[in-house]
Amino acid sequence: MKEFLLKTPDLGDTEKIELVQWNFSPGDQISIGDEVIELVTDKAAFPVESPYSGILKSILIPKGSVVKTGEILGVLEIQE
Repeated sequence: MKEFLLKTPDLGDTEKIELVQWNFSPGDQISIGDEVIELVTDKAAFPVESPYSGILKSILIPKGSVVKTGEILGVLEIQE
């Protein structure tokens, strides 16, 4: 199976991005378009949707963490 790295998207000019919520746990089935992660900046909340269906293999960054653009947050095992 292939893996997809869930990364912090580019949210524009912001100094602080906080990962406030994982909506799934490792082992959970995820569908395309499911909101996997919620990020918050000083300006707004940003849900991160899954571009693939699969199983959340691992969470690398726990909720409550401050993250940077492009940082790997978790790993999705893609179902083909």
